Amino acid sequence: MTLISRIAIVAFLAGATPWVAPGPFQAMAETPATISPDQQAQIDRFLAAVQMGDVLAVMRDEGVDYGQSLEDEMFPGRGGARWQAIVEDIYGLDKVSSIMTSAIGAELAKGSAEDLANIVAFFEASPGKDFVRLEIEARRSLLDKDVEEAATVLWQDMQDKDKARAKLIERFVAVNDLIESNVMGALNSNMAFYRGLAAEGGLDPAMTEGEMLQEVWSQEDAIRDDMVTWLHPYLALAYQSVPLEDLETYVAFSESSAGQRMNAALFSAYDTLFRSISLDLGRAAALQILGNDI
Repeated sequence: MTLISRIAIVAFLAGATPWVAPGPFQAMAETPATISPDQQAQIDRFLAAVQMGDVLAVMRDEGVDYGQSLEDEMFPGRGGARWQAIVEDIYGLDKVSSIMTSAIGAELAKGSAEDLANIVAFFEASPGKDFVRLEIEARRSLLDKDVEEAATVLWQDMQDKDKARAKLIERFVAVNDLIESNVMGALNSNMAFYRGLAAEGGLDPAMTEGEMLQEVWSQEDAIRDDMVTWLHPYLALAYQSVPLEDLETYVAFSESSAGQRMNAALFSAYDTLFRSISLDLGRAAALQILGNDI
């Protein structure tokens, strides 16, 4: 999978409804994994190779922008600098880094030593390390709406004029289950946001969890459409100039046992991270709506 997961957290009180996972929501508590010193050394090398600090910094910038969107939708003109500071604290790099590195370490440690070694080897050398750089650069550039529109055009043109590359990108998406896994991550995140709202009195206290699920389940298709619309242009932007043989190597790695182990670990870790962030955002938004001190 790409190293920066596309998690859309969309939950508004009026009119639109948040998205939530169908069925039981995953518990926040995780059973700590036992990680040996050798495993930890390999995990540390992996986190360095994929530039996880830079990945989380881009996600933080996206989160701060999202905080402004929340204010505009839920309590327009009543957040200001105080709300921005709250959002920046929720997305604080030390906090999100601690959650992410702990979660991904626990997940990677569940796999075989051979898979972990192969993951590290792939991203410490080319073309793996080149894809890391390209993915981060593309995601950072997409903070600019003009670039996002240009990426959409790029993907459309690629399907007509660079079909081999477009097919490899589509295969990459399928192999890593990027659409459905990201959709489920977004659904879980939005349920956490909804629960945060409820915890601080931002929702009708008579509303049961089952009623929340029933109310929001119909929005699954909308978030999937958003994911499809965003994902392919992002990948086209990131991979537009890489040699096709390198892209084929990346797809082959994704198909391998090591690639599948990494993919599962990343999605699980992002799910843990975004559920935590979303719960905090929901609680903070509810208090802001009610005019209480945060």
